[in-house]
Amino acid sequence: MMRNKTPDDYYVGGRTLKAGHIGLSVVATDVGGGFSIGLGGLGFLMGLSGSWLLFTGLVGAWLSAVILIPKVSKMGKAKKFLTFPQFLGSVYNKRVALFAGIISAIGYIGFTSSQILAGAKLAASTFPELSLEMALLVMGTIAVIYTVLGGLKAVIYTDTIQWIVLMSGLLLVALPFAYIKVGGVETIRNTLEPDFLSLTAISWQQIVNWMFTIVPIWFIGMTLYQRIYAAKDTRTAQRGWFIAGLFEYPLMAFLGVTLGMFARVALENGLLVDYTLSNLDAEMGLPVLLRTILPVGFMGIVLSAYFSAIMSTADSCLMAASGNVLTDVFKLHKSKYNLRYSQLITLIIGILALFIALKVTSVLELMLHSYSFMVSGMIIPVLVALFIKRPNANAALISMISGGLTTLCLIIFEIPIFMDLDANIVGITVSAVTYFIEHAVSRLQQSDSVIGKY
Repeated sequence: MMRNKTPDDYYVGGRTLKAGHIGLSVVATDVGGGFSIGLGGLGFLMGLSGSWLLFTGLVGAWLSAVILIPKVSKMGKAKKFLTFPQFLGSVYNKRVALFAGIISAIGYIGFTSSQILAGAKLAASTFPELSLEMALLVMGTIAVIYTVLGGLKAVIYTDTIQWIVLMSGLLLVALPFAYIKVGGVETIRNTLEPDFLSLTAISWQQIVNWMFTIVPIWFIGMTLYQRIYAAKDTRTAQRGWFIAGLFEYPLMAFLGVTLGMFARVALENGLLVDYTLSNLDAEMGLPVLLRTILPVGFMGIVLSAYFSAIMSTADSCLMAASGNVLTDVFKLHKSKYNLRYSQLITLIIGILALFIALKVTSVLELMLHSYSFMVSGMIIPVLVALFIKRPNANAALISMISGGLTTLCLIIFEIPIFMDLDANIVGITVSAVTYFIEHAVSRLQQSDSVIGKY
């Protein structure tokens, strides 16, 4: 807090951060509570093949390191960018930046709420004396206060610690305790179907769906652009992304699904009393296993690991939403009191996210819809900005709206899609088609106008 003097310090850490902090913060933000618990659910349902989910994270991290970071980092340093929409505004125009900023802010407010709610539910289900509302207030208040006061440096430094706590808790405590308690490798092999121990027990459609859902976020995520700008130079940012990719796959991918498999073995062998395959949610299998087998002190370590994962995503999403509102919506980053505005907006958004988490039970639905709109609406304009010399602003705007709305409609109305492919694939396709149609029409109109002059 004492070192922050400008929005550069507050939102992009003074642009001086090193690869280690950048990489650990990126992976902590990306994996977070959702993937930590979700991977356990995949391991519970399908075994080792669920690890392909985070292989897409490795692909996304390394692709964006090679393709996106060189251009964005150079432009961000030269033009002092603070946000992702500023990049789009520089390539296209202010309307595109404003629209992208609004969508990004809405999405990240939803993300913040959902992460705080997820942590509160985990805490309340573990400690019967703790109400959901009190858990929300405790977790939310802590995350909001240190983010408001310290800005991105506070977020990145705590992310580094939180990732270390997460890995230590799962790798050094949860994994060995669970392995011993379920009976070791022989019991695992005798209990599970062979497909659980295979990497090929998954359909190609599922891998394609994960690729189209997760890889694009590495090109449009506001939290990631802030870290690109925060790195001291382009090579530092790239090294951070390579580090993050390796932590996602193979380390976190196999750790998460393996623990989920252990929960399935425990259930099949009657270790999880009062639970059956029909009444135990797959994503709760691992928390229930750990609650059942771990001694009190070790349970505290593992719970702190889960809370670390959740907090590391919540604080980053809060910073992203705040940056969008300050810079892209209200344009206050050049004001005389820009640092105070930054802190005030972060506080207001944090309180709003807490209020949503307290009052709305379907935060996850809001988050997923916002996420789908962001991915299917903005990936094509970003790719065009990277690869085409004369991008078209009107085409980008139409592309964002058409792609995002297509995906939302398919999800909301539960419209079946050919070969069980994901709605994002259709939305991205529509976005690409509408962009190039509008771009071609504009070129023809320009040609007709030139011919008319002669």
